[in-house]
Amino acid sequence: MITTVLVANRGEIACRIVRTCRELGIRTVAVHSDADGNALHARMADAAVRLPGAAPADTYLRGDPIVRAALAAGADAVHPGYGFLSENADFARAVREAGLVWIGPPPEAIEAMASKTRAKKLMGLEPLATVTADDLPVLVKAAAGGGGRGMRIVRELAALDAELTAARAEALSAFGDDEVFVEPYVEGGRHIEVQILADTHGTVWALGTRDCSLQRRHQKVIEEAPAPDLTAELTASLGAMAVRAARAVDYVGAGTVEFLVADGRAHFLEMNTRLQVEHPVTEAVFGIDLVALQIRVAEGAALDDEPPRARGHAIEARLYAEDPARDWAPQTGTLHRLAVPDVRVDAGYADGDTIGVHYDPLIAKAVAHAPTRAEAVRRLAAALERARIHGPVTNRDLLVRSLHHEEFTTARMDTGFYDRHLSELTEPAPDPYAPLAAALADAHGRSRFGGWRNLPSQPQIRRYLMAGEEREVRYRHTRTGLAADGVRVVHAEARLVVLEVDGVQRRFEVARYGDRVHVGPTALTALPRFPEPTADHAPGSLLAPMPGTVVRVAEGLAVGAAVRAGEPLLWLEAMKMEHTITAPAAGTLTALHATPGRQVEVGALLAVVHSPE
Repeated sequence: MITTVLVANRGEIACRIVRTCRELGIRTVAVHSDADGNALHARMADAAVRLPGAAPADTYLRGDPIVRAALAAGADAVHPGYGFLSENADFARAVREAGLVWIGPPPEAIEAMASKTRAKKLMGLEPLATVTADDLPVLVKAAAGGGGRGMRIVRELAALDAELTAARAEALSAFGDDEVFVEPYVEGGRHIEVQILADTHGTVWALGTRDCSLQRRHQKVIEEAPAPDLTAELTASLGAMAVRAARAVDYVGAGTVEFLVADGRAHFLEMNTRLQVEHPVTEAVFGIDLVALQIRVAEGAALDDEPPRARGHAIEARLYAEDPARDWAPQTGTLHRLAVPDVRVDAGYADGDTIGVHYDPLIAKAVAHAPTRAEAVRRLAAALERARIHGPVTNRDLLVRSLHHEEFTTARMDTGFYDRHLSELTEPAPDPYAPLAAALADAHGRSRFGGWRNLPSQPQIRRYLMAGEEREVRYRHTRTGLAADGVRVVHAEARLVVLEVDGVQRRFEVARYGDRVHVGPTALTALPRFPEPTADHAPGSLLAPMPGTVVRVAEGLAVGAAVRAGEPLLWLEAMKMEHTITAPAAGTLTALHATPGRQVEVGALLAVVHSPE
């Protein structure tokens, strides 16, 4: 029996594993980087071991110190979670050689499926050896990749060499392996996967399907189980192929076999030899705990001959600290409050925690389960609408709009959903009464005669930045309280404002953190009475849109070089995502301050492109 598990991971998956271990009476040990010294997963575990450094390559991606940490803390098992070393056969082997239980598949099975090219050959498939115009569009993929890293869609033959070079560079940076391959790109396909679970006694469960078609940058955003509107024949075929893949490598534990489904046909993508981020929707539908089952399988327990029956429908939304309207730019800062009501929430942060620059921007996952798909969609959308998420910009509004979109509600979505609809889904639609509510909450308790202000009979003025636009609001102090034109102020205090608009009362919860004000789901920035002077940058200056690390500069780029409008100049990596910085216009590069490895803050000057008048 396992008594103590070291969780070789961080964030929400580490917290999720710790919770299950507690329920099973198993002690836990966390590992943490210097950047994660006070992270939630380190606080939740019974013990924690420091991994010196901050970058993943120095901490969570180093197997030897993690094994030493497990031995030093008295652990007898290691759970890798997902990402980092979860699909590293050498790490799995090192854990076993140290006399520890590896809560995952055999190293040989990981090796067999670790390379997507080998996995495809195992399933009787071959990547494209050569590419012609007739093959377009094609997809360049990293053989050791995952999470959309090292992946490029190529629609023009002339662009293939450059995309291969870029994919190799990103794959080497992310996985330490620059092998890439090319396969046909299936337009309008749905990303469907099958959860499997296998024991050491020869039983393999196929735990239904999941649809993960809503993706940004080839990374999943909304997932659900079961995949809607699949025929019984196709569902059975997907399950059979997944079981065949597991048996082909003598698989043990939890894993996922992924497919692209188009025109009623399934195309094998890969097998992930680990737990998936979206595993909670399968847990909800089947009424199981996959982490608990992983542990029991690792202890040698046998699964029942047949899996439990599926019931109802479940949908998961990934809440990211990112701005979808700004090319999914990751966001950092203090998460002052996180509260999503009435649904399951798997979070890696708690109120007051800081979202930093070093790791994936996933804050939490919200999961709704209901008897039908329509009810699950409604329940999750309502929970996200009522959620209180105070701090950095998130994708919450995008998630709500996605769940309400007709293509999603009618199950007609595919992997191109955000390519088609991102602009409409990110169109600003702030509450027009939010600035007034913020101003009235701020004014609560102030004496109308105290401090510097206009005559009491004159309106008070407050200005806020909302959805990128400045909004000015006016209100007055009267003998009966606060008042504003066009509405009736029913109630006003620091945290709650009630306004009556056209005979309907509306309640606004208000929270303020410095100059940042949250009015329900709407975020505002309180502007000072007198604007502060801003830094003056030369025309054509390229500023860092986010904190991150310069990972590459375009080959041969130097001061004095002529550049084209839209030409990629350099690449920033932030929170496991790579962002391209392009020339704003045709001109001459007159300054270059970016060098590979340099860490930059938001607004840092990277380069200057001078354009002729």
